[in-house]
Amino acid sequence: MKKLIFSCVALIVIMSSCRTLTSNTVIKAKESFVLGNNQHGAYSVKLRNVSNKEISVHQAPLSGGEHSFVVVKPYQWATVSVESNTALIVDNKSDSVISVDLKVYNSFGSLSMGYKN
Repeated sequence: MKKLIFSCVALIVIMSSCRTLTSNTVIKAKESFVLGNNQHGAYSVKLRNVSNKEISVHQAPLSGGEHSFVVVKPYQWATVSVESNTALIVDNKSDSVISVDLKVYNSFGSLSMGYKN
């Protein structure tokens, strides 16, 4: 019985930890970081701009278009709820390298990650 309870608790902990991703991401000047440019469920992101330049964040559905633009000032936090099958784009429009802390929640399924010029 103890083994069964331990196994259930371990499974719950493992499943819960798979739903959260924490990352510090560096984005080169004039580039963007793209999260979730693939088929997936809805998720949310808590983002902190840890650079001294403003960044722009928006959503881009796989079906086309862009919406929900947010400007994040240096050292500020932003929380974004992202729809299913929608990418979150973090734009670095400055001439400097920037860094963001990302915490992704409830990401059921795989989220692609990449950069674009």
